[in-house]
Amino acid sequence: MSISQLIPWNRERSSSALMPRETRDPFLALHREVNRLFDDLWRQFDMPMGRLDAGIGAGWPQVQLDEGDKEFVLTAELPGMSEKDVEVLFADHAVILRGERRAEREDKNRNQRLSERYYGRFERRIPLDVEIEPDKAKAEFRNGVLSVTLPKTPQAQTETVRIPIARAA
Repeated sequence: MSISQLIPWNRERSSSALMPRETRDPFLALHREVNRLFDDLWRQFDMPMGRLDAGIGAGWPQVQLDEGDKEFVLTAELPGMSEKDVEVLFADHAVILRGERRAEREDKNRNQRLSERYYGRFERRIPLDVEIEPDKAKAEFRNGVLSVTLPKTPQAQTETVRIPIARAA
């Protein structure tokens, strides 16, 4: 008896070679399920943790917040979606992006083998530490990218003032 015959997962190697790796490797399947569990947990809290197996951030959609002297510009990547699928709100000093991405097609005759795409409802809450004028905010959706412009209040707008430095006596 050889050593390879003693190892249980090598006994049926020839028949398992035709099966996908995930179904014949229980540790890989467990690893993926644990990653999926933590992704779902972090997504609920909108924590900036990334997925370990797919490279997708836990906060979906991916956003960028830029601050200028007079305004914030929030940009969100929403490929495959339109403005009808997204809602933008401002409440409690935070911008809220909410919506749903639906699957493009459902074919009952096909079994999905792998999907790293995100489908379903989402909500992102981006807190702002500066007062803005929500009634003057504008949102634009173009080519799968949502841009939200949030003007600051006049009191929150910062102007850089140079302070002269005197030589010490």
